[in-house]
Amino acid sequence: MLPKKIAIQGVAGAFHELAAQKFFGKDIKAVECDTFRELAQKLHAGEVDFAVMAIENTIAGTLLPNYSLINEFDLKVVGEVYLHIEMQLMALPGVRLPQIAYIHSHPIAIAQCREFLDTLPATVTVVEKNDTAESAQLILKNMLADTAAIAGNLAAEMYGLHVIAKDIHTCKQNFTRFLALSRTPRQSDLNSKASLCLELEHRSGSLAKVLGIWAKHGVNLTKIQSAPIIGKPYQYWFYVDLEWSDNAAYRQAMAEASMYTASQSILGEYVRNSWEAEKTKN
Repeated sequence: MLPKKIAIQGVAGAFHELAAQKFFGKDIKAVECDTFRELAQKLHAGEVDFAVMAIENTIAGTLLPNYSLINEFDLKVVGEVYLHIEMQLMALPGVRLPQIAYIHSHPIAIAQCREFLDTLPATVTVVEKNDTAESAQLILKNMLADTAAIAGNLAAEMYGLHVIAKDIHTCKQNFTRFLALSRTPRQSDLNSKASLCLELEHRSGSLAKVLGIWAKHGVNLTKIQSAPIIGKPYQYWFYVDLEWSDNAAYRQAMAEASMYTASQSILGEYVRNSWEAEKTKN
């Protein structure tokens, strides 16, 4: 059987590939995409079997444009996976920190390692790149003996680089949540979480009514985020995550809540994962 083709943002060795391996297993073919839009397009067109997309980080917050892409391309969430983000400074084998003149990485990774970077000599130049793993890839490709990259352990392993400074991220409680995406929903009685996109009726108390209905049926709201509806000034989508233990109660809550929404779209129903479980491994 051929390995599943999974679209990822970034190059091989990126955190997206690690997330894909955690969810689908290591027997996959990662299909590299420069942007999240390209990722969504490839999945929508059937060029890949699934995709993995970052949706929120405990430091950087929610990637709202990615919700819009899920909506735009009618993709379905079939699962979630959490990664503990650990940043390593890596270089060619034999290179030591005093030899480094340049450090390359993605701007967010650089920001997450700022305290460490501030301890380095002023002669070290930090350069923003499109991707963490791509920064590591370019060091190997061009044999850059004066350059280091900030990336994850998978990138160091994949490109044969040596970690010259370990765990350089400032916040040690840094987690990213990724969504596993498909063209079709995953129906299962084991599903215990849903991601929804709502447009509320413009009448007093509509949000409070919806929240009350979910609470009445024991459905737990774990996330709510608003984003403007393009073309409808001062109207908003509400992206929400819900969890439940009783499928019948969840279905009843959804039916009742629909009376107070102008539209209600299920982005996906899936089995809940846990960032706490990922935390205990570290």
